[in-house]
Amino acid sequence: MDYAKYIKSVMDFPTTGINFRDITSLLEEGAVYRSAIDDLAAFAKSKHADVIVGPEARGFVIGGPLAYSLGLGFVPVRKPGKLPREVATVSYEKEYGIDTLCIHKDSIKPGQRVLVTDDLLATGGTIEATIQLVEQLGGVIAGVAFLIELTELNGSRLLKDYDVLSLIHY
Repeated sequence: MDYAKYIKSVMDFPTTGINFRDITSLLEEGAVYRSAIDDLAAFAKSKHADVIVGPEARGFVIGGPLAYSLGLGFVPVRKPGKLPREVATVSYEKEYGIDTLCIHKDSIKPGQRVLVTDDLLATGGTIEATIQLVEQLGGVIAGVAFLIELTELNGSRLLKDYDVLSLIHY
């Protein structure tokens, strides 16, 4: 399916000069959303994933339905102070400062095959940090999957050691 025709581009959002790729227009189309999740699920099955991991917040709208469709668990990666149990953390540099992500320490079992997913791959910092968290807990990255990859931002360079699927490339 040509998923790109369901993505709306919004110029100058959130700041001047940015062409924001809005996935909500795809999510609003039930059959298209289902098809995208089905395509991501086929990838996850081919990688023999045991669990799905996604960073907040848009990773939840991809990872949750994906995990459900496969009958697998979903592990959220969140900002500090959002998870109630003991967490592992990693800090990483973003274009405008330092950010931190957290995961429950007991959410990934050693050797578990993990598919990491998010809505969009841009510079790759969030996904690289998510992968670091999974690997800290002994998880094995089975693959990484996105709806959209912004190729000009070269985030895939951080993922060169992993199998990556992006349904749309800009």
